[in-house]
Amino acid sequence: MGTDQRSAGNGRPVPTSWDGHPKGSAAYGKVLAGLAFAGVATFAQLYSTQAVLPMMATDLRITAAEAGLTISLATVGLAVTVIPWSFLADRIGRVKAMAMGISAATVLGLLVPLAENFGILLGLRLLEGMALGGIPAIAIAYLNEEVNKAHAALAAGSYVAGTTLGGLAGRLVAGPVGELWGWRAAALAVSLLATVAAVLFLLLVPKARGFTPAKAAGLRGAFRTLAGHVRNRRLLALYVQAFMLMGGFVAVYNYLGFRLAAAPFGLPATLISLIFLAYLSGTVSSRWAAGLTLRFGRRNVLLAGVFLMVAGLALTLTQVLAIILLGLVIFTGGFFAAHSIGAGWTGTIASTGRAQAASLYNLSYYLGSSVVGWAGGLVFQSWGWPALAATVALACLTAVTVAVAHPWRETRTAPEPSAGSQEAAAA
Repeated sequence: MGTDQRSAGNGRPVPTSWDGHPKGSAAYGKVLAGLAFAGVATFAQLYSTQAVLPMMATDLRITAAEAGLTISLATVGLAVTVIPWSFLADRIGRVKAMAMGISAATVLGLLVPLAENFGILLGLRLLEGMALGGIPAIAIAYLNEEVNKAHAALAAGSYVAGTTLGGLAGRLVAGPVGELWGWRAAALAVSLLATVAAVLFLLLVPKARGFTPAKAAGLRGAFRTLAGHVRNRRLLALYVQAFMLMGGFVAVYNYLGFRLAAAPFGLPATLISLIFLAYLSGTVSSRWAAGLTLRFGRRNVLLAGVFLMVAGLALTLTQVLAIILLGLVIFTGGFFAAHSIGAGWTGTIASTGRAQAASLYNLSYYLGSSVVGWAGGLVFQSWGWPALAATVALACLTAVTVAVAHPWRETRTAPEPSAGSQEAAAA
């Protein structure tokens, strides 16, 4: 690798001939495998309690909304740290920052089953989420620096596949284990799975070759960059949509399990955990949505995804299990379609500070998960599933109103992968 003796602003030479690991090389394969395992470790842990919330509520004698806090506080932790992690990685390096985050999260995850009371449990989940913020904030930036640009989109898809596998594995492992031995055993099983994935990430991920440390901008410079994005009306509209849609999505998955565990369904935890297989509809719909933007534009496809969410919600109001599950599949597919468009659009709109623009999208996304996901439990335990479905539909319609009211300017091109799109199949 050749270097230019010009300084990057910090006294270090700037690489000039590094084109990234080519597809088919051993290092390229290690990058993809390493990030896939990072995705498994991250998203298996982040939502690990979602499949066992009803049994956790029974065992700890807490309400549905209180049980939902084990999800909300983890996503709050991730939300508030995703931006600081992105700035830290600009200084110390992508691999070092990801290794720090995934190692800390793994240790905290192993401590979760040992929590003596509900307060300690919530504290550990908050800290776990804060540590996990180091992965989604950095992974795509690392990938774009280390993989040949011609294959970056394909490589990003492999990372997304890892997040999908992690999000599903955490829930599918927790359900059966929890039914047999309780929620603490379920949390331990998921943490052990994440530990194995984290170790494989640390062993496989190659040393960075395309990274150049950024000059510290200071707090004033960081806030100036972030404030510029918040003042951009188009970006702000996408942030509002991310908050509303993700919040409604997590609320449905948090509390549908409570409904299916109660009369007249009375489903066991193992069967309830299988509802998360509906996430696979997002794998199809997100790709489908990206293709349709070429013909109909991003906004129209985003609106179609939101309307599918509302249609799916309407089907869950029945008392027929098969129709409820069909509604969940439609709702999930609609969410992934809308979210994949919004996340990719963020990177297109931002002309500078794209990593920070994507981090703000992630912040809104996970704050919605935390706030609306928790508040939905208050609605559910007070007025039941129809009231929760109506609340989520209202959140969806708010997102529609924001999209319709804003005079978008767009070209009909497929959305580029962004740091915000990596959770599309794992949330």
